[in-house]
Amino acid sequence: MTTVKEQKMNTYLALAVLVGVIAVVCIIGIITFHKETEYIQGQAEVTEYRVSSKVPGRILEYKVQEGQKVRKGDTLAILEAPEVEAKKAQAEAVEQQALALSAKAQAGARKPQIDGAYEMWQKSKVGVDIAEKSFNRISNLYQDGVVSAQKYDEVKAQYDAAIATERAARSQYRLALDGAQEEDKDMAAAKVLQAQGAVAEVNSYIHETVLTAYADGEVTEIFPHIGELVGTGAPIMNVAQMDDQWTTFNVREDCLSEFPMGYEFDAYVPALDRNIRLKVSYMKDIGDFAAWKATKETGQYDLKTFEVRAMPLSASSDLRPGMSVVVKREHRR
Repeated sequence: MTTVKEQKMNTYLALAVLVGVIAVVCIIGIITFHKETEYIQGQAEVTEYRVSSKVPGRILEYKVQEGQKVRKGDTLAILEAPEVEAKKAQAEAVEQQALALSAKAQAGARKPQIDGAYEMWQKSKVGVDIAEKSFNRISNLYQDGVVSAQKYDEVKAQYDAAIATERAARSQYRLALDGAQEEDKDMAAAKVLQAQGAVAEVNSYIHETVLTAYADGEVTEIFPHIGELVGTGAPIMNVAQMDDQWTTFNVREDCLSEFPMGYEFDAYVPALDRNIRLKVSYMKDIGDFAAWKATKETGQYDLKTFEVRAMPLSASSDLRPGMSVVVKREHRR
C-alpha cells in the first residue's frame, strides 16, 4: 500500500510538473510574441522648377552646366528666334507710320496750304467789293428806268454769288487754321497706342529668348543640346531649390496613427550614415492605383496606402534628392 509520505511526494511532483509546463508555455509565448522591427523606407526630395520659353527657337548658348549652382536672375540659356526679330521690325515700322499720322493730325494743314486758303479768301473779298459797286450802280439806273429788270437781276445774282464765294473761302481758311477734327486726332493717337502695344508685345517675346533663373538653386538636368529646336513651353532644364527639402514615405493606413500631423521623429539616412530629425507636414492617399493589402486571407477589408511627407527641422546641405530615408518601427507580432 502507498504510504502517506509517498502520496505527498506524488502530489509535489505533479505540482512541479504543472509549474514546469506553465513556465514552458510562458517562455514560448514570450519568444513567439516578441517585438518585431519593421522598416519604412522613403526618400529625400527637393522642390524643382522647370525652365521653358514662351517662344519657339533654337538653342544658341548655355550659360550653365548640370550641377552648377545659380542665383535668382542669372542667365541660364540663350535662344535664337529670327522670326521674332522680323516681327519686331514690322511692329516698329507700323509704330513709325502711326506716329507720323498722329503728328500730321496734331499739326494740321501745312503753311503753304494755309497761305493759299488765305489768298483765296482775300480774292473773294475783292470780288465782293466789285460786285457790290456794280450792283449799286445798276440799282440806281434801274430805279431811274435806264436799265431793264433783266439786267438788274443778272447783276443782283452776280453780287449774291460773290458774297457766297467769299463765305466759302473764309470757311476754307478757318478749316486750314484749325487743322484736323478732334475725332481724327483721337483716332490717330489711338493708332499710336495700338502700334506701341504691338512693339511691347514683340519685345516681351524677345525677352523670353534669354532664359533666367526664377529662384536660387542647382541645375539638375538639361534636356536639349545646343542647336536643337524647342517649341513653345518645351522644357529646357530643371533647377532644384536645395533649401526646400522634404521626405516622402508610403505608409499603410493601419500605421498612420504613429505619424500624426506635426509628429516629430528621427530617420536614418544610409548615404550620410546618420539620423535626421523630421516633422510630419502632409499626408494623402495615393489613389486606387496603389497596392492594397488584405488584412485576412478571406478578406474582410483592405488597407490603403498613404503618402506621408515630413520636413527636416534643419536644412542639410549634404542631403540630396533621391537618398533613401529609413524609419524604424517596432511592434508586437
